[in-house]
Amino acid sequence: MLSHLTRDKLTRLQGELVNAALWADIRPSESAMQSSAPFACDTMAFEQWLQFILIPKMHHLLENAMALPTAIGIAPMAQHVWAGKPEFCRIIKTLTELDELLSETK
Repeated sequence: MLSHLTRDKLTRLQGELVNAALWADIRPSESAMQSSAPFACDTMAFEQWLQFILIPKMHHLLENAMALPTAIGIAPMAQHVWAGKPEFCRIIKTLTELDELLSETK
C-alpha cells in the first residue's frame, strides 16, 4: 500500500514539474550528479535534483522492494527555494504530502 501511494505521489510530482515548465530535457553533468551537498544545491537547481536524483532514486527503491526513507523533509527546501512563487504551490503541496506519507511509516 505504501509503495503504491508513494508511486502515485512521484507520478504526480513529475506531472506537476512538467506542467510548471520545470522538467528538463538535458541531464546535469556527471560531476553535478556526484554532489554531496544537500539537494545538490551547489551543482544544480532544486527542480533538477527532484527530477534527476530524488525521483529516480525513489523509483529504484520501489522497483527493488527496498526500504523507503522514513522522513525525507523535502517540502521545507521547496518552500525556501520557491518562496513568493505561488505558481509552484502544487509542487510544494505534493512534496509535503510525500514527506507526511513517508513519515507516517515510523
